[in-house]
Amino acid sequence: MKNRYITAQIPRLIGGLSLLACIAALWPVSAPARWAFFATPTTSTAQRNALNSVHSQVRWLQNSTRTVSHVGEQGYGNVWRSFQDLRLGFVALTQTLTPQQSMYGANDLAELNAGLDIIQEAFTNYEEDIAGGRLAGPALGKMCRVLRQSSALWLQELNKTSSRLRIGWL
Repeated sequence: MKNRYITAQIPRLIGGLSLLACIAALWPVSAPARWAFFATPTTSTAQRNALNSVHSQVRWLQNSTRTVSHVGEQGYGNVWRSFQDLRLGFVALTQTLTPQQSMYGANDLAELNAGLDIIQEAFTNYEEDIAGGRLAGPALGKMCRVLRQSSALWLQELNKTSSRLRIGWL
């Protein structure tokens, strides 16, 4: 009895599988058309806006290092968030670049990204200072000084790179 039921269901199963195979075969063709709508624009306006946003993120990071340098964990969290916003802003900027800009500036962009990784090490150094018994206030103050100085240098390099790549000049 069970075998007859299964045998009777095989044509339906094959029909369903062939429908799935057709959908799978057509999926890559139709997916880019839908996702193209969500692509980041590579216009000069988009690039200028993204670059201005990164400049703002650096200023906000530097301001957060000045205003919360002795508040403890809350201060650390505020500075950390400001740094993460800077990193996200830089990623958004790189997404507005044309393929030619990305290719021509690949090394410079990689160095800027590596620079953010190096700057992020200030947070690790802070955590190691705290674990080593240093008071939170002085450790946070040291971290904030390092972040202010390193983010200023990083911004100078970003400005040189954006000028070389003609970001926002399309």
